Amino acid sequence: MDTPDLLIRQLYGCFQKKDYRGMAACYHPDATFRDPVFDLKNGKEVAAMWHFLCISGKDLEIEFSHVQADAQKGSAFWEARYTFSRTGRKVHNRIRAQFEFSDNLIIRHRDDFSFWRWSRQAFGMAGLLLGWTPFFHRKVSGTAGAGLRKFIEQNPEYR
Repeated sequence: MDTPDLLIRQLYGCFQKKDYRGMAACYHPDATFRDPVFDLKNGKEVAAMWHFLCISGKDLEIEFSHVQADAQKGSAFWEARYTFSRTGRKVHNRIRAQFEFSDNLIIRHRDDFSFWRWSRQAFGMAGLLLGWTPFFHRKVSGTAGAGLRKFIEQNPEYR
């Protein structure tokens, strides 16, 4: 990869094509990822998450913009549109991503978005009423984490 901004563009370009292998190639083996739902501690977990999301998001559409980076840090804005599989509800999530780099790869990736906004779309009235609560947040995060752990167990390349 020539520059960190091209690395970010490659990551999201691969995501648009649901190319989870290409996405995984953007991450350092010691990479971490964190967002309001996931807190992943190594590159294999990060790769597994993207694989899981790419195959789960049948109607997933990704757009990205405002890519900025220097040798150490970078950022981007991206949007995801998809049908949330657990409820069948349409979601349009707006995410601000921050990156740190090592050895010309992503070593830390942090995505920030409004969990309450997302939960209102994904869960409807339940998300509206409970999406701001720590209990609901922990429940959603726990369920997503369990789904990812099951996926990793079924796909030995991520163990």
